[in-house]
Amino acid sequence: MDPRGKTIVVAGGAGSLGSILVSSLVERGARVVVLDMKAPDGLAPDVLALQVDIADDDAVAAALETIAAERGAISALVNCAGLIHSEPLVSLTDPSQRRHRIATWEATIRANLTATFVLGARVAERMASTRTKGVIVNFSSISAHGNPGQTAYAAAKAGIEAMTTVWARELGPLGIRAVAIAPGFVATESTNVAMSETALADLKRRTPLLRLAKPAEIASAVAFAIENDFITGTTIAIDGGLVL
Repeated sequence: MDPRGKTIVVAGGAGSLGSILVSSLVERGARVVVLDMKAPDGLAPDVLALQVDIADDDAVAAALETIAAERGAISALVNCAGLIHSEPLVSLTDPSQRRHRIATWEATIRANLTATFVLGARVAERMASTRTKGVIVNFSSISAHGNPGQTAYAAAKAGIEAMTTVWARELGPLGIRAVAIAPGFVATESTNVAMSETALADLKRRTPLLRLAKPAEIASAVAFAIENDFITGTTIAIDGGLVL
């Protein structure tokens, strides 16, 4: 798909990585719409930004009505919104919290897996009903393979990869592709907040390329997934060779 002139929705486009994706798509000539719970800063003047909880089905439906009225049919969705959370399943050193909390499990699943499902299903329905050939790009993570200390986050990302495969098989005959992007650890503000300097240094040491991914390298993979019309039902790993 040539992104020039196409309406592309970026969920989580106000985040540190999402904003890079937005800029990359704008540079490629796309008509970008950002969906995020927070107001984005520094967007190009022609980017439409809507504040919405993408795990809320009614809110998503209303946002898509606005997009349809102002930008027409959606040709691509980049599902980049999410929440990184680390918490051990069992802790013997903290008597106040012996096991993973149900509340943080539910919040992490909602922010990652449920949100991807709700928005992806709504956009796929619109693509199908308007006979629009398009692509849904979902964000997984290297953690989908099972990163110790991230039970909820890893489960959510593994679920996203499974959904992507299912969607590719179901929607392919309608001309709708589904691709997952699975970054390793990316040099963003959210990564620095979620991990200690010691943990980050250890990750760099264990990565064959000896560094974290640059946000622009993730944006390049997203552009590839959108532009290559014969890629679907797969997960593109961008992890620098790191194996968890």
